[in-house]
Amino acid sequence: MGFNMYFYFCYVEHKVIIVGLDNAGKTTILYQFLMNEVVHTSPTIGSNVEEIVVKKTHFLMWDIGGQESLRSSWNTYYSNTEFIILVVDSTDRERLAISKEEIYRMLAHEDLRKAAVLIFANKQDMKGCMSAAEISKYLTLSSMKDHPWHIQSCCALTGEGID
Repeated sequence: MGFNMYFYFCYVEHKVIIVGLDNAGKTTILYQFLMNEVVHTSPTIGSNVEEIVVKKTHFLMWDIGGQESLRSSWNTYYSNTEFIILVVDSTDRERLAISKEEIYRMLAHEDLRKAAVLIFANKQDMKGCMSAAEISKYLTLSSMKDHPWHIQSCCALTGEGID
């Protein structure tokens, strides 16, 4: 009985939402976390959810579709969210302004006032991609004072930079 009670009271699950524009690599990153392999994906309509355990810490990862028509419903996922993972396509210079607009809109939401932010600068294997430093500067991350944040270069297809 003692062990079960201990487990019951110490089991904590952290809610993570993975957001970003369509085709940024959110679902590929989710399954790279889960299985350490590339899974063929199609555009996410709605969301995918998976539990990932890292060193006995449980994360409930919500991968939310990024098409323009779905972004207005992102706020339905915000309740109890501790971590936001924003995935940016490092080759998509034209839509970086939209990513910036979306992340600052999210961070202004009451339910996310305590959330930490991880930005994955994805597709670093592609020729002509922006560096994490360029993306950080464009997103004005240095002015983000109310949320702990980190930007990480990665390649969802190889898993590089994700662990």
